[in-house]
Amino acid sequence: MTVADTYAHGTAPFPCSKSTFFNAITNSAVAAENYPFCTIDPEESRVAVPDARFDWLCNHYKPASKVPAYLTVIDIAGLVKGAAGGAGLGNAFLSHVKAVDAIYHVVRGFEEADVIHVEGELDPIRDLEIIHEELRLKDEEFLTKQLAELKKGIARIGTGGGAADKAKKEEYEIVQKIYNYVVEEKKDVRKGNWNNKEVCFGF
Repeated sequence: MTVADTYAHGTAPFPCSKSTFFNAITNSAVAAENYPFCTIDPEESRVAVPDARFDWLCNHYKPASKVPAYLTVIDIAGLVKGAAGGAGLGNAFLSHVKAVDAIYHVVRGFEEADVIHVEGELDPIRDLEIIHEELRLKDEEFLTKQLAELKKGIARIGTGGGAADKAKKEEYEIVQKIYNYVVEEKKDVRKGNWNNKEVCFGF
């Protein structure tokens, strides 16, 4: 009995905390040291999702095999301010984030002189804002390239074109809308109100 596909979740906080969080939710034992960028390459672990309904179905129907829903949790290298411009592990980090379906935002909220903080002082709200802005800047870079490529294609089509060309024009309009929201208005794409077609074309 199989109940769901696997979804990939990634940890995306500052250095010093994310590997501890990863170990706690996955029962893993990856290195969690008190210095930035202890994690270089992503660590991955699968976690079964507790589900009383699944347990009931298995107990009721007695299947030959039981395959519950799983989350694939990935411990990604820590993010620092300026990552979108190459600081820290820069683009390597952000490309790993792009590969997951959801992100755990983990920031530090406790005072401890012996635990390093890359910004020099404790401020969880600032840290969250840095994470959000670095992710937005990476979206901005992606959308700028995507829009430029689509614009070239639209110029070649002109005013005519068949169904495929009309679809390309519609895609351009959608990406332009998302571009305006993320780049011109400086807003997080996740906070926008997008319909299904916009999600399919734009993301």
